Formats: sequence, structure tokens, C-alpha cells
Amino acid sequence: MSSFKETAKGGSEPVPRAVQTVLDALEKLKFGAIQLTVHEGRLVQVDITERHRYPN
Repeated sequence: MSSFKETAKGGSEPVPRAVQTVLDALEKLKFGAIQLTVHEGRLVQVDITERHRYPN
């Protein structure tokens, strides 16, 4: 997977911290889930569940 940029809209504005958290999780996560919690239209929480699989 290619690296995510730390700027938005063509590189002119910094990415908000919450959005950068999601981008970082996507970059690192191999198996799992990312759950976003929104209150009144604003992202307030990011939960990351990582799954580890082991051979028998």
C-alpha cells in the first residue's frame, strides 16, 4: 500500500489530527477494523481493532 500524505486538498492544508489518525491506522493495519464515532456531524472517536492470525 502506498504511503498516505500528511496534507489535504492538493497539499495546501494540514490534515486534521482525527483524519490523520485514520490514515495512519489504514497504513499500519493488515487485518482488522476501524470504527468511526460521529456526534453532531463531527468525528469524535476512532476505534481500531487489529486481528492477529496464527497458523495451527
